[in-house]
Amino acid sequence: MTASPDLAAPLRIPAQPLEGSPELLRSVFRRHAAGVAVITAQGSGPVGFTATSLNSVAADPPMISFGVGTGSSSWPVLAEAEHIGVHILAEDQQELAATFARSGADRFAPPTRWRTGPEGVPVLDGVLAWLVCRVVARVPAGDHRIVLGQVVAGDPAGHGRPLLYHQGRFNALRD
Repeated sequence: MTASPDLAAPLRIPAQPLEGSPELLRSVFRRHAAGVAVITAQGSGPVGFTATSLNSVAADPPMISFGVGTGSSSWPVLAEAEHIGVHILAEDQQELAATFARSGADRFAPPTRWRTGPEGVPVLDGVLAWLVCRVVARVPAGDHRIVLGQVVAGDPAGHGRPLLYHQGRFNALRD
């Protein structure tokens, strides 16, 4: 069964495609709603950043991936870390997401609540779910690296609904 076209919608004639560029990529992905996660690691101190590039890669063995810029203040620690933390944020954690996205912020100072978790990884309190992963690869991708991690521990028992990022802002799901 196929859906019938919406006859009330105006007919959209595709424009000429734009040449590939960073601006085109950003413009297209502003239209893509993404879940919001915070990635953490332990170096001489805890580091972390907000990510919308988190993906489930495989179920067996359980693996995830995310992208991180090599210019990020967290990259030097992530480049060497054996384990990382992955935290899925709830819709009421916009301020936490903004803190971990803000350059120069003391991300682990109050009001951020965290503890040392499995493998010495910083684990944020009050999130929807978290994982600790063993880093198995760092794949070069332009000015970023794609980090692959194998899940070693976690907790899916948080409550609430996920925080989303869309059109350059944090958002919540609507029914």
